[in-house]
Amino acid sequence: MIVRFPSGATDPMPAAEPLTVGDARVVAFLGALSARLLSPSVARAHPELGSLGFFLRRAELARTVERIRTTDPHTVRRPRGLVFHVPPANVDTVFVYSWALSALAGNRNVVRLSSRSAGAADAVLAALNAALADADPVIARTQRMITYGRDDAVTAALSAACDLRVLWGGDASVTELRRYPLGPLARDLTFPDRSSFAVLSAAGWLTAAGDAQRAAAEGYANDVYWFDQAACSSPGTLYVIGAPADAEKAVDGFRRELAEAVHRRGWTVDAAMAVEKRVRAYGLAADGRAVGVRFPSNELAWLRLADGAEPARAWLGAGVVAVSRLDSLLDLVPMVGPRDQTVSHFGFTVGQLRPLVEALPGRGVDRIVPFGQALSFAPVWDGHDLLEEFTTRTTIRT
Repeated sequence: MIVRFPSGATDPMPAAEPLTVGDARVVAFLGALSARLLSPSVARAHPELGSLGFFLRRAELARTVERIRTTDPHTVRRPRGLVFHVPPANVDTVFVYSWALSALAGNRNVVRLSSRSAGAADAVLAALNAALADADPVIARTQRMITYGRDDAVTAALSAACDLRVLWGGDASVTELRRYPLGPLARDLTFPDRSSFAVLSAAGWLTAAGDAQRAAAEGYANDVYWFDQAACSSPGTLYVIGAPADAEKAVDGFRRELAEAVHRRGWTVDAAMAVEKRVRAYGLAADGRAVGVRFPSNELAWLRLADGAEPARAWLGAGVVAVSRLDSLLDLVPMVGPRDQTVSHFGFTVGQLRPLVEALPGRGVDRIVPFGQALSFAPVWDGHDLLEEFTTRTTIRT
């Protein structure tokens, strides 16, 4: 086992020291971390960390703390206790969002990091350890980020000791980790396999100004290329909403803008990923789901699905746009299932999107965001208010 934060620590279990909801020492540490993540050197090497740095800015933290605190004199919001986080290996920064919100809620935390984490995750760990130099010592005593291989004894001990276990990842991973028993008062908060798609209004695209179209294409490129399009909120299928003729014009225009956006940003896909995309794309064609396939470059693959086709929920590789047409947003209703998480959109108003959500039966579609914000983390995720989950309430009556 390696304790990666605080660097040099040997005990994987944080000390049982009291922190408070919105603890000023935690706020100061997270603010210092934000400044390091937003520094030009880090931003150039890992542009995806810009969103994380912004999320942890002092002004954002102040707004978050206001959400946690209550003005009700008969209610006291308190930390839940010890939180054990098991984040996914394929999204390097999720562990920071989950941990930061829990720490801001006053919890002691243990985060198990995958041995496969690298790149952005290593940059975050370096920033975390560097920020400790000016932090209150309580941060180093109450927070742990560790890496270890398959070790039933360690996982069982952390599971038995925690008050809340936060599990991210595939269904198999979540099921496997749930076999380690929790204490009688503890519980699991799970984020298993999910998938996402995007919607483009043909009319909205055709009437949008050139600057708006370019910004939308830039945003969609970010949604697709960060994390190799493997995050649960990365869009897979793009539904173009409108009449056939308008949809064709919109797709042609969007295809040109997206290709230019990819070129401007310098997004690249290595040869192995390009081959992976071709294998998966032709697999869909062989199954009859894709009625057209185009590979204008290694970076982009365009799959044409039949009108009204089910979303392509399986991962197809980085830089894949699977396009289908629908007459109306409400045509999505019978296709949406509990595993569908994020809908990213362009060209729609709240008044047009709200009826879609109201028509959905039960679970499905937890967030609707503009192109470019599919991967932006928020305190409400998968329909769970994490600030509520990371705290408890004591009520007082006289």
